[in-house]
Amino acid sequence: MPHFTLEYSANLDDLVDMSATVELVRKAAVETGIFPLGGIRVRAVRCEHYAIADGRKNYGFLDMVLRLGEGRDPATRKKAGEHIFKALSAHLDPVFANSKFALSFDMQINDKETSWKRNNIHDALKVETVNG
Repeated sequence: MPHFTLEYSANLDDLVDMSATVELVRKAAVETGIFPLGGIRVRAVRCEHYAIADGRKNYGFLDMVLRLGEGRDPATRKKAGEHIFKALSAHLDPVFANSKFALSFDMQINDKETSWKRNNIHDALKVETVNG
């Protein structure tokens, strides 16, 4: 972990390069220095059906949720979250400038007792580092 999920309104397709956006979030997460590289996942989910505020179709949104494991104190999480949100928000400044738009970001801590994972990417990265 961490796993980022970005849900966004379909009307952003003409305004935002989602491939660049998920890469920006990935880089910002790496820059925090608090997440294992092999655990970072960033995915964007386009929402075709949505309703916002008074129902106008020109309103848009991007809602990002970060699920992460236990073990980081609140101050560390807050600092990392602020860094990631600042990068994402700056990336989306043109959307704010040219449309009505809502951006949100929440962190959720997974309980290790009820969270299962299997991942061999960590091992592959270690081998690449040793052999690289």
